[in-house]
Amino acid sequence: MGFRVFTLFLLFSLFCQVLFCEAEFHNVSGISGKKLNGCNLFIGNWVVDPSYPYYDSSTCPFIDPEFNCQKYGRPDKQYLKFSWKPDSCSLLRFDGEDFLNKWKGKKIMFVGDSLSLNMWESLSCMIHASVKNAKTSFVRREALSSVTFQDYGVTIQLYRTPYLVDIIRENVGRVLTLDSIVAGDSWKGNDMLIFNSWHWWTHKGKSQGWDYIRDGPNLVTNMDRLEAYNKGLNTWARWVDLNVDTSKTKVFFQGISPTHYMGKEWNQPKRTCSGQLEPLAGSTYPAGLPPPCNILNNVLKNMKTQVYLLDITLLSQLRKDAHPSSYSGDHAGNDCSHWCLPGLPDTWNQLLYAALS
Repeated sequence: MGFRVFTLFLLFSLFCQVLFCEAEFHNVSGISGKKLNGCNLFIGNWVVDPSYPYYDSSTCPFIDPEFNCQKYGRPDKQYLKFSWKPDSCSLLRFDGEDFLNKWKGKKIMFVGDSLSLNMWESLSCMIHASVKNAKTSFVRREALSSVTFQDYGVTIQLYRTPYLVDIIRENVGRVLTLDSIVAGDSWKGNDMLIFNSWHWWTHKGKSQGWDYIRDGPNLVTNMDRLEAYNKGLNTWARWVDLNVDTSKTKVFFQGISPTHYMGKEWNQPKRTCSGQLEPLAGSTYPAGLPPPCNILNNVLKNMKTQVYLLDITLLSQLRKDAHPSSYSGDHAGNDCSHWCLPGLPDTWNQLLYAALS
């Protein structure tokens, strides 16, 4: 019965939404909200821009094989030449040296799954291309990785945690524990936090990251994934409210990153991201928004802490051309989940830069 009520509520909420993950989300301390100087950065369209990309994959030391599409044989380059143009303003061009000067001596941390990895590597490459002679250190570990621009004392870290909440080893196996964030101790003390989670909540079978879910006192083998995401995200929200001081730490949530496995979503039912050479025109996506957008918006709207949503969903849905597809050095088959570098995550970081400026 609970599942039915939750599903009906979700469908009603989605029906009430319009094109975007349009939460009345809070502003970060010192940052304007969704509209910067009257401009909504997340409504616009993709245009050809010969000045792109910001960097060459062959000269950035931080790119994993799974995102290095040019190195692993992607024959076309047009996908590198699109820039995002908001309808009502010009988007500030990213300046890596300016970014480093403004964040001198600070620590920045991405917290989330492989889409956080995508964005972390992108930002590191964009900065690296701006200050080519800067000394850097690069550490890759399973849970915590970092790039430090030593001349500026700026450290950009990645904490890998697909669900934000904990997976705890118990006698029965790996337990996704919806009300636990012990790992959050590692996120404290940063000057900027950029969170993300959704991608792994849908995984099943061998790719599923857990054996059981602990939902309060109940240990279950499965549950509605949107309901589980909602509970896990509310646990994250409580953790942020209790542990983050926004006078010292700016907090972002990297919005829901879409996939392009089902061409019916953009009216090409027999297609996937494979072989796609350009974005969808205009600023609408035929299938509408993915369901987790509504959950994320509701959670952010009810938080005490000011969190800025990087509302990347629609602009990323339009980029059916920007995935690694078969040109990945790590993933066999057709990867329509992650994004080539250089590529779309560079725009995510350009929007982050605009929000901070």
